[in-house]
Amino acid sequence: MAKIKLEYLWLDGYKPTQNLRSKTKVEEHENFKGTLEELSTWSFDGSSTKQAEGGSSDCLLKPVAIYPDPARINGYLVMTEVLNADGTPHDSNARATIDDDDNDFWFGFEQEYFIMDTHTQLPLGFPIGGYPGPQGMYYCSVGGKNTHGRDFVEEHANLCIDAGLNFEGINQEVASGQWEFQLFAKGAKKAGDEIWVARYLLDRLTEKYGYYIEYHPKPVKGDWNGSGMHANFSNTTLRTCGSKEVYEKICEAFRPVTKEHIEVYGEFNDQRLTGLHETASINDFSYGVSDRGASIRIPIITVEKGWKGWLEDRRPASNGDPYKIAGRIVKTVKSANI
Repeated sequence: MAKIKLEYLWLDGYKPTQNLRSKTKVEEHENFKGTLEELSTWSFDGSSTKQAEGGSSDCLLKPVAIYPDPARINGYLVMTEVLNADGTPHDSNARATIDDDDNDFWFGFEQEYFIMDTHTQLPLGFPIGGYPGPQGMYYCSVGGKNTHGRDFVEEHANLCIDAGLNFEGINQEVASGQWEFQLFAKGAKKAGDEIWVARYLLDRLTEKYGYYIEYHPKPVKGDWNGSGMHANFSNTTLRTCGSKEVYEKICEAFRPVTKEHIEVYGEFNDQRLTGLHETASINDFSYGVSDRGASIRIPIITVEKGWKGWLEDRRPASNGDPYKIAGRIVKTVKSANI
């Protein structure tokens, strides 16, 4: 029998921005294979996470995904959904509302973030009481003058890959201390699972470096790019239709529900979606081929392949919940009159 460390992860009840929580369960197993079937439902004190009252505080944790924990011996990361005591989905559980049981929707999320120094409370590369050089030289930079935090970012990438996430890339972003990683998954729920596990590994790693991650979409005011979480998405129709008209109908389905999308695309997103710094205005809706200033970009490769590919919603903020974002996109795409 071996002692297995199971790190149960869940989202709390804070609004509008939920936080990751986790705790460790140690179990004895013989020949543990790392499958969901081997895991049991657990519970936690919901009164401490704004998910229950103190007089009836138990909430349940239902395992929905499991990954090896690359930083622990005999360790696993268990993504869970929060349930009420009667087994129904808690109202903070956005994953349970996603209408994609057949995994027809594929998502590629581009998670931007700032690495912050706990001592200075500033992004890496920012001097105390001043500013670094203007943005322009930081994007995909090489060399110690403009590149800050590479060791940390590389270690995070290795952790994600070792955990079995479908991790697709990293790059420094436009502002100093700003980075991005990309993940792809077939299935809206799985895409959300992997982003949250990757965020957990990122946040946990900061504890060793004396950093913290700032997911605020505009943490540095002024002439600096904000942070987003661009959502690249497709379903069978987008991947195979071969029709400009169909693409335009799907894009137009987003126009009348602009407000509904913005409501779940992240807090403080109005500070980022200004119409500047490669964003569309939060008050407008637009789409265009290869247009990074549009709400939705139609990638040029999709057009070159005969209108077979995907779309990119550029509006989600870096602090958005991928479950809510994916769920809203799925609902809108399914509503298109094709």
